[in-house]
Amino acid sequence: MLFRITVLIAALSLSACSSWVFRYDIPQGNYLEQKTIEKLQVGMTKEQVKFILGSPVVVDAFNNDTWHYIYKLKSGRDRDFDIQKKFILNFVDDKLTAANGDFELSENFYVPFNAPVNDASTVTEQ
Repeated sequence: MLFRITVLIAALSLSACSSWVFRYDIPQGNYLEQKTIEKLQVGMTKEQVKFILGSPVVVDAFNNDTWHYIYKLKSGRDRDFDIQKKFILNFVDDKLTAANGDFELSENFYVPFNAPVNDASTVTEQ
């Protein structure tokens, strides 16, 4: 009987130390940064977007023109450090038309890609 109580106390004492065990952070998906999102512009082809952001995690099986970039980090320390972000791109005729998600789009996003730029230094007054 004394042996069983000793084993029970030892097991409960060791289980109290479970917070000392190191746990790895588990990242899944595409890690995107704001500076890469700022490079996107309307009118880019799918290949250009893939060059900037990488391959999407999910391509809609029924609509090949919608790409989902999803990132999830499960922290080994505490749930307060968990991160989940998503970014969805829409294409029409192989050209980027819209984007939404957890990132802010730059001011240049709605300027069409390869649009002529009016430079004040090249304009001459008559």
